[in-house]
Amino acid sequence: MLTIRPIRRALVPVDSAAAHRVSALNYDEFQGDHEIWEAIRDAPDSVLSVTMAHCAVASPDRILRGDSEESLARARRNFERLRASPLTHEVQRALYIYEIVDPQRPGVRQIGLGGLARTAQIRTEAAPDGPIIRNEGVRPPKARGRARLIEATGAIIGTVNNAVPDASGAFAAALERHADETAADFEVEGHLGTTHRIWLVAEPGAVTRLQRLLADQPEAYVADGNHRSAAAAMLGHESFLAVFFPADRMGISPYNRLARLPGDRGASVESALARSFEVALAGDGPLQPEETHVIGVYTADGGWRRALPRAGVYDEADAAASIDHDIVQRTLLADLGIPDAADERLTFVGANRDAAWLAAEVDGGRADMAVTLPAVTMDQFVAVCRQRRMMPPKSTWFEPKIRSGLVMALLGDG
Repeated sequence: MLTIRPIRRALVPVDSAAAHRVSALNYDEFQGDHEIWEAIRDAPDSVLSVTMAHCAVASPDRILRGDSEESLARARRNFERLRASPLTHEVQRALYIYEIVDPQRPGVRQIGLGGLARTAQIRTEAAPDGPIIRNEGVRPPKARGRARLIEATGAIIGTVNNAVPDASGAFAAALERHADETAADFEVEGHLGTTHRIWLVAEPGAVTRLQRLLADQPEAYVADGNHRSAAAAMLGHESFLAVFFPADRMGISPYNRLARLPGDRGASVESALARSFEVALAGDGPLQPEETHVIGVYTADGGWRRALPRAGVYDEADAAASIDHDIVQRTLLADLGIPDAADERLTFVGANRDAAWLAAEVDGGRADMAVTLPAVTMDQFVAVCRQRRMMPPKSTWFEPKIRSGLVMALLGDG
C-alpha cells in the first residue's frame, strides 16, 4: 500500500507570474555548467540559483565546484532570499495535483498526485517488499551532494517522479474530476510549449480521499529522481518529495550517447559494429530510431548507419538485457574500449537535443561517435521493475519532466 502525506510546510509561488520567475528546468536537463550559468543569468529569481548555486556567479570563469562549502553557503543565502521574496509564500499541510499539458502528445492528460512519500517504502535489501521500486543504481557521491543541499537549505526542492499502474483508471479519473471542478492555483509554460498546472489541496476531507486513492495502487516505479529519494533516506528523513502519475499517461523519449574513442576510430567502429549487428547505410538525414532494436550510429567519415542486433546478442527473457541501451553498452561500446557506462568518455544526451545536434558535435570534433537509440517503452520499463532488475544507466528520458521549484517542502519548525 502506497502512502502519501501532506507537506507540513510547502513553499510555493504566489501566482502564475511568480511561478514563471521561480520555476526552472531540472539541473539534469542542461548540457553542462555554462548552460546553467546562462539560464540563471536570464532568470535570476529561479530556483536554479539554489539547486545549482555554484553557477549563480557573475561570470562563467567564476563558476564554483558544485559540492564546495562556498557553493553550499551560496545556496543557503539564495534560498533564504527566495523564501523572503514576494514571489513565494507558505502553505500548510497540503497535497497537490500536478498536470502537464504537452502539445507533442495531444489527447494525453498527464495528471498526478504530489506530496511526501515515505523513505521506508523504497524497496531495498533491508525492505525487499517496499512498494516504491527503484530501477537504477544509486551513486553515493551524487546522492550525498543532493543531501548536502537539503541540509544547507533546510528544504527538499527536488521532486521524485513515480509511475503507478492505475489499472482501473480510477486514480486518474478522480484527479481529473478534482482539477475540472476547481481553478488551478498557478500554472507556468515549460519546455517545448508544455503547460504545468498545480492545484494545492489542504481541505482535510479531500486530502483523505486522495490518500486513499493512492493507497489502492499496489506499487510505484521511480521514473526520475532515484538520487533525490536516496538523499532524503541518507539524512534519515522519513519522507521525500514525490509525484505519482498513472504510467499510461507518462511519456518516454530517446536517450542518446556521444563517445570519444581511443585508437583507429574509423576501422574500430566498423569492426565493432560487424561483430554484433547487421549494418546498412541510413542515408543522408539524421537517424533517430523509433522502433525497438533499431540503432543509429554516426561518425564523421562514415555517416549514419542503421544497426540491428544479431540473433543471440541479447536474452529476450531478461527485461533489462533486452533494452537497446544495454545491448549497445555490452557490445559496441565495450568492443571500442569503453566497457563501463560510467566512463567519462561517454556523454549521455537527452531528448532535448536531436540527432542533428549529435552529428554536429561529431563533425565539430567534440566527439568521435554518436549513437541514437529508440525510446524505451513503458512496457519495457515496467517489466524491468517487476523483474527487480536495474535499468541500463541513462536509458529513460521521461518527458515532459517535472518542473523544479513549483512545490518545495520546508523542514523544521520555521
